[in-house]
Amino acid sequence: MLDIATRVYNHKWKIDPIVRSLIDTDFYKLLMCHSVFRNKPDTNVTFSLINRTTEIRLADLIDEGELREQLDNIRSLSLTRGESTWLRGNTFYGKRQMFTPEFMEWFEALKLPPYHLEKRDGQYELTFEGKWPEVMMWEIPALATIMELRSRAVLERMGKFELQVLYARAMTKLWEKIERLRQLDGLKVADFGTRRRHSFLWQDWCVQAMMEGLGEDKFVGTSNCLIAMRRDIEAIGTNAHELPMVYCALADNEEDLKKAPYDVLADWHRDYDGNLRIMLPDTYTSQVFFDDAPDWLTTWTGVRVDSGDPFEGAEIAIKWWESRGEDPREKLVIFSDGLDVDLIEQLHACFKGRVKVAYGWGTLLTNDFRGLVPHDALAPFSLVCKAVSAEGRPTVKLSDNPNKATGPDEEIARYKRIFGVGAQKAMEVIV
Repeated sequence: MLDIATRVYNHKWKIDPIVRSLIDTDFYKLLMCHSVFRNKPDTNVTFSLINRTTEIRLADLIDEGELREQLDNIRSLSLTRGESTWLRGNTFYGKRQMFTPEFMEWFEALKLPPYHLEKRDGQYELTFEGKWPEVMMWEIPALATIMELRSRAVLERMGKFELQVLYARAMTKLWEKIERLRQLDGLKVADFGTRRRHSFLWQDWCVQAMMEGLGEDKFVGTSNCLIAMRRDIEAIGTNAHELPMVYCALADNEEDLKKAPYDVLADWHRDYDGNLRIMLPDTYTSQVFFDDAPDWLTTWTGVRVDSGDPFEGAEIAIKWWESRGEDPREKLVIFSDGLDVDLIEQLHACFKGRVKVAYGWGTLLTNDFRGLVPHDALAPFSLVCKAVSAEGRPTVKLSDNPNKATGPDEEIARYKRIFGVGAQKAMEVIV
């Protein structure tokens, strides 16, 4: 605690790099980048920062010069020899040499492409354009940078003892959550909190607290590659919405567009030799995904539930497995949307014994400072960085929660028609 508080008080954070390595990123991003490198390396894609919590005026809080300094630092990064050796030689999900030599040679030479930054109406417009494998690697460091600069802007106004008390309270708050999670028999939980963390130092502290408090039986790893390497724990990841969003944008007709989400998984299956077989069905709504899913997906390991009502999402998957003659008790459901201890306890009580259950605990693990400073100035908020176009065509995400939909209104309407999406229940987007 004192190390973090003292560093903030001495203003060392003003010169500390926020992102320290190209592998200070989520493992799922490396997995997806590897797949894109193999399948669609020349696709031109644009990513853009989207602040869903518009009442937080980021451009008023964060100094533009500091932001540019941090982004420029990210562009200067490259893999160290130790990081490359870890990626090349480590065992991930029971498989050695997960990444091909060709990909590793490309990654070792990678420098992230330029960014475009400007202010508009109290927000930052931050965009990245270029070849898909290069541009996609901006997502996680860009989000982590914005989130931590916001934290620093609040913390720099606080005194030495105020900071020490703040972190003592935050640590106590997390430890009380860990003590509750200890009571859940068969719990499997991982840190998914890189993108919207309070800071790198805080995420690292949270991971160490989870390691000690839950042990390796219950705490199964982290999505952050750098922390996984330093702490010698599992790097955890699945595929994500970005893949079907871009594949669909590239489709030349409606038939190919409807088939694109399954083309993504066919490529994924080939790229990873049948490993990492977790479906993410909600990009164009889970019910539609399972209604049209091909039979070969019944052999996959499980599903990640990432939007909408998590109880409904899991029930849809269970009914689909049962309808295809599969035993849901042999399948894995990973919950990863807006989790905190209350919801984890409820989901565990509902689904334990019916399916194998795991949890990807994100923002409310690594950035829960709610209620700890005046005006809740450190409360987490919903910031994303999405692929917004591919080869000049807009991308669309519908989601099981329409409040998470992205894309032009006319394209959202067109996708809803093509996929046959009816009325949806809107839910509050917490993070």
